[in-house]
Amino acid sequence: MERHLPALDPAFDNVWDELKWRGLVHVSTNEDQLKELLGGKPVGYYCGFDPTAESLHLGHLVQLILLRRLQLAGHRPFALVGGATGLIGDPRPTAERTLNDENVVADWVEKIKRQVAGYLSFEGDNPAQVVNNLDWTENLSAIDFLRSVGKHFRVGTMLKKDAVVTRLASEEGISYTEFSYQILQGHDFLQLFKRHGVMLQTGGSDQWGNLVAGIDLVHKVEGEDVHAIGTPLLTSSDGRKFSKSEGTAIWINADATSPYAFYQFWLNTTDEDVISRLKVFTFLNSAEISDFERQVAEEPFKRAAQKVLAFEACSIVHGEEATRAAMAASEALFGSGELAEIDLATLNAAAMELPAAKASAGTLITEALVESGLTSSASEARRAIAQGGVYLNNQKVDAETAVFETGDFLHSEVAILRRGKKALASVRKAK
Repeated sequence: MERHLPALDPAFDNVWDELKWRGLVHVSTNEDQLKELLGGKPVGYYCGFDPTAESLHLGHLVQLILLRRLQLAGHRPFALVGGATGLIGDPRPTAERTLNDENVVADWVEKIKRQVAGYLSFEGDNPAQVVNNLDWTENLSAIDFLRSVGKHFRVGTMLKKDAVVTRLASEEGISYTEFSYQILQGHDFLQLFKRHGVMLQTGGSDQWGNLVAGIDLVHKVEGEDVHAIGTPLLTSSDGRKFSKSEGTAIWINADATSPYAFYQFWLNTTDEDVISRLKVFTFLNSAEISDFERQVAEEPFKRAAQKVLAFEACSIVHGEEATRAAMAASEALFGSGELAEIDLATLNAAAMELPAAKASAGTLITEALVESGLTSSASEARRAIAQGGVYLNNQKVDAETAVFETGDFLHSEVAILRRGKKALASVRKAK
């Protein structure tokens, strides 16, 4: 399988048409004006990333890849890391955010800067630039802020924002701090317009009220029309968005979500979702994706679309080498490769995703089958072995009295039990 490097689809003359085809436009300012803007001379555009954790997640990945697509079209990206707004956090629908320590936020800012930089090009005629809104906010006094920025916002309009409405209706209410977030984000757009001529902001559709705040502020202060694109929210099969606040985040930091777990997430995409995910999270072109759409309809059991999605998306985030290691581990776990050849880090990452048990040399395999939940009882474990359905490190277990040997623990740490074709468990060597 060969990786698709970032490139625009030649089937579209204007990147706006490609964004529409890929389903990346849920809401926007005037579409005709946006098409003209993106089809014309290079313009500056930006997306903001608040450091409310030490890593970005899947929702942010939509924006990072969108930034790259627009850069490939010749436009100049500004990735804004919110050293100021991250000290507050945009209002959550349910409750007030806990304010993080300034030193913690500063550390997260640097980590997210490095993450963001990996998705953009800093060379050529339209090099990317990473900016921090603390640079223009830190020394702005409260009086100056209220006089120069606050006077342009109307409380009635601010109260109508979806996040504010939801919080006002809750028992928690909303603090003045979080209520003011939309002013800070609007101020960012104004500053980027004045400093760099930025004409477009992108963000998730749940941020639309904040995006509009910036559009309105630029128009009131500078008399210019700027634009915004709100992308659809990425949701799970039960309708929840993938986010930290929802407890469903898929992180793009390998320490938080391993390449193996990241690869498996995409591999498990449903047939209903896989084509839309290919459009958003890969650089496959429309002809290639149409062919995979046909394959999903005609040969869904081959899961060809899921395999290429997992390979492409994981390669974008973690690189091709780590992705191929995750692929090899996935295949080996289910009997199509050598488990002993998997490096320890990848094997441990895979093991963490499985039901677990502990054992030592001399422990009955039937005991581990029960402890891991692969069987409900010792008698069921013995029957499974007798029927030839139990494997240790992909080797069939022949005896009901079989025990773990020292060499069964790969890298002297973990063994893999399998019952049938798909039921897996990890067995950690007891200390």
